Amino acid sequence: MTEKSTDARIYCEYSKLVKLQSQAGFFSLLPNLKSGTALSGRHSSVFRGRGLNFEELRHYQLGDDIRNLDWKVTMRTGKPHVRSYTEEKDRNFIICVDQRSSMFFSSVDTMKSVVAAELAALTAWRILQDSDRVGFVINATEKLHWLTPKRSQGDLLHRLQLLASSNQSLNVTSTDVDSVSFTQFVTLLGRLKLKEATIIILSDWSGATPDDVTHLKHLQKHNDVLGVLISDPFESMFPSLNNEWVVGDGDFQINLNDAKKFDLANKGLTEHQSLKKEQLIQLMAAKGLPTIEVDTSGSHIEQFKRAIGGRR
Repeated sequence: MTEKSTDARIYCEYSKLVKLQSQAGFFSLLPNLKSGTALSGRHSSVFRGRGLNFEELRHYQLGDDIRNLDWKVTMRTGKPHVRSYTEEKDRNFIICVDQRSSMFFSSVDTMKSVVAAELAALTAWRILQDSDRVGFVINATEKLHWLTPKRSQGDLLHRLQLLASSNQSLNVTSTDVDSVSFTQFVTLLGRLKLKEATIIILSDWSGATPDDVTHLKHLQKHNDVLGVLISDPFESMFPSLNNEWVVGDGDFQINLNDAKKFDLANKGLTEHQSLKKEQLIQLMAAKGLPTIEVDTSGSHIEQFKRAIGGRR
């Protein structure tokens, strides 16, 4: 794939997505999260990753591993007892990466679309490192790409190529077809009939409706859904009225050339962003997960690693 020679803050490069493999060892998506991290403090694992589940306490039988002896019960009863465990199955992870036109924006450092792509690659390398399967839903401007979970570095490299290609197809004139709306993306997840999977959504949540959040809550019943909100400061408030602002969405424009219009626009931005955060909070509350938000300041990798599992 031929890469665009451009600022890495505007477009992600395939080579950068590959190099993120080297940073995949500094956070965890698996059980036994350290105390003090954002996802700690629950009675069971945040994610249903691989591990051992306690099944029963029973009498020792010839051939049992003596490391599983329960010495307290053995001493109390006078007969050897062992703790029996069953191993959890490998986990399927689905990384949903938003690459729609609304993601091609930043007022600070790095485009939201680049933030999403790099976090997706980082997470995918972590999953592969843990020998789990990783799949993708790439929500591009013209198509929803569904890529089934695989445990293969070769497959992941091909998927990162597609992700970089989708990212580099964005520009200031990009528009989305109806079939890639947030609602259509949620509908696709519902059609997949996922069970015991971890779904990670990297998006600005543009166009998400209360019904979409309700459907994602239904997915939470049989899966773990982790929503990550990618936001820019301008989406909450314009900094000042020192200059005349011209705001547009690709179809319409408005001049914010007086204090009344400026205050009204800021109020609308604040309310809209607060609604998106509230929707995400409600979704995460279904399983006691925290709300994870990263911004466009350029420090999204560190922000995400601190929120999801911290340094090791």
